[in-house]
Amino acid sequence: MLVYNITYAVPHEIHEEWLAWMKNIHIPEMMSLGLFSGYTILRLLEMEEQEGIGIAVQFRAETEENYRKYIAEHAPALRLKARAVWGDQVMGFRTLMAIVQ
Repeated sequence: MLVYNITYAVPHEIHEEWLAWMKNIHIPEMMSLGLFSGYTILRLLEMEEQEGIGIAVQFRAETEENYRKYIAEHAPALRLKARAVWGDQVMGFRTLMAIVQ
């Protein structure tokens, strides 16, 4: 199983609105694709929060094929949608991980 992790830096002033958008719009849209089996939302602790709050969203993909299909066929459009809503206010850093145990 793979974990597609996106760590976001979210400004304090939009944090609640952004999180509601993630929970009610963005994540349901990603999950509706049928390529991820679940997700987790995490808040980063023990980090400097002067410029914003760190949030990680992890999507679980049962196969690499599902992940690759998401990246090739769906990621560009979903990223554009997010950029249309939030512009450059929220920055994301993406990593792909494999569950070892």
